[in-house]
Amino acid sequence: MSAASGLTGFKTLVRREILRFLRRPRNTFVPPFVTNVLYFSVFGVILGDRVGGIEIAGDAVPYILFILPGLVVLGAISNAFENASFSIFHGRWNDYIEEPLTSPMSYSRMVVAYIAAGATRGLLVGTLIAVIGAFFTTVGVAHPIYLVAFALVITLLFSSFGVVGGLWADDWDNLTMMNQFIVRPLVFFGGVFYAVRDLPSPYYELSLLNPMVYMVNGVRYGFLGVSEVDPAWSLAVLSALTAAILAIDVVLFKRGYGLTE
Repeated sequence: MSAASGLTGFKTLVRREILRFLRRPRNTFVPPFVTNVLYFSVFGVILGDRVGGIEIAGDAVPYILFILPGLVVLGAISNAFENASFSIFHGRWNDYIEEPLTSPMSYSRMVVAYIAAGATRGLLVGTLIAVIGAFFTTVGVAHPIYLVAFALVITLLFSSFGVVGGLWADDWDNLTMMNQFIVRPLVFFGGVFYAVRDLPSPYYELSLLNPMVYMVNGVRYGFLGVSEVDPAWSLAVLSALTAAILAIDVVLFKRGYGLTE
């Protein structure tokens, strides 16, 4: 097996997976567009005027700006997870995942290809949500390096989780269950619509066990320059977790978990 042929297979698989969701904009981009227009209209504009500002680290942040980073995170990670899990499971379901499995690609390149495509979809949807928010309020970027770093890490992380989900799922209901009953609730309880520090004990301490708190606050720090947790520490932990899940994905592929009957 030559390195050149393996690289060609990697590029081909990434291209196929990206084109798959780009060719279906009604499934990929229209739902988050409609959903987030409603979020910004109801929570940001209608309720935002009544809520006023949210105080973080001594700064009062307008409510619509406060929720924007969380909505970006919600859309980005949900779509990254959904793309990777759907790609893996659909390939298993329709028996065409054998094509990349029998190609000259290494397992690591194969896994990275699925993860990269899922992360790309997450980044595109996250960007779309930020653009939608710009029509409702003034959106600035206080720390662009942190924003890009967190965006990359969280989409890669949940795309990696999506690979695990696609290998584990036995039917389509499992995919829906994981996204709707695991991913989304964690985000909603991760400080998207409220400041975590306003929670009484022990709910505040319990919230700190939710990884979404660190993701939402990391992206919030990138946009607004304020955070309830240390962004550098959060980024380091999330990066290590991403590397660990990616390694698990490669091991699962090597062992054929979920890939062979």
